[in-house]
Amino acid sequence: MLNNIQYPFTPKKISINGHTLSYLDEGQGSPIVMLHGNPTWSFYYRNLVSLLRNNYRVIVPDHMGCGLSDKPQDYPYLLKNHIDNAEKLLAELQIDKFSLVVHDWGGAIGMGLAARKSDRIESVIVMNTAAFPSQRIPFRISICRIPILGDLLVRAFNSFAKGALTMAVTKKMKPETARGYIAPYDSWTNRIALLRFVQDIPLSPKDKSWDTIVAIEKSLIQFQNTPMLVLWGGKDFCFTRHFYDEWLQRFPDADGHFFPEAGHYVLEDAFDSLAPLITAFFQKYNKV
Repeated sequence: MLNNIQYPFTPKKISINGHTLSYLDEGQGSPIVMLHGNPTWSFYYRNLVSLLRNNYRVIVPDHMGCGLSDKPQDYPYLLKNHIDNAEKLLAELQIDKFSLVVHDWGGAIGMGLAARKSDRIESVIVMNTAAFPSQRIPFRISICRIPILGDLLVRAFNSFAKGALTMAVTKKMKPETARGYIAPYDSWTNRIALLRFVQDIPLSPKDKSWDTIVAIEKSLIQFQNTPMLVLWGGKDFCFTRHFYDEWLQRFPDADGHFFPEAGHYVLEDAFDSLAPLITAFFQKYNKV
């Protein structure tokens, strides 16, 4: 499935409501919590974990249904529940103050978590994500929300996860990297959360997670004085320049960096450029 070169970590496990959540807990020091999106898993942060674990304690859960976590079929894969799971994990690990790194769905999940722990957030790194309502959704994603068709595309043909291997990057992935991304999503059963995440995108009040995302948006103002680094892949077909600009509008003191040639998986396309910015950011705002 994976080799130690791709993923040189030993995941740990926690039981939440009878289901197993897998997570990385690497290094020691000031905690940094990294939250992934769809259709990735903690594998997305592998290089960043390796970069930071010598100086920090890096915690990276696989959301329920994703990565090496359980993939229950009859499970409420809703934004609120992913936030609940992250909160329960940090409580189990007795994490007090921490920093956040968020990408894709991790933005809504992470800022939802931050809203509940506003006095514990030391700093935030934001990458190609949103934590506020938007009706902007690419056609290639919206068709996956169509009943039956979405099931076939996402679960039968694995089009969502496989498509991201080329559509979410501008640099061609190495074959072993591509295999790592899709390794946990190798069957109809194991792709359940990929579909449920797409179905849960809150576009209007009729969607189940609409009230949750609206509440998260309202909470954002309390983090205007929280150190924030915004790193953006400019060729993201989903989280476009519009979202980058909105983050900087909402957080005018944030340090923003736009990488015009990088895609949605900005850590894949521009890691060498991001690494020194991330290292300097945490050196400035987090105790080593």
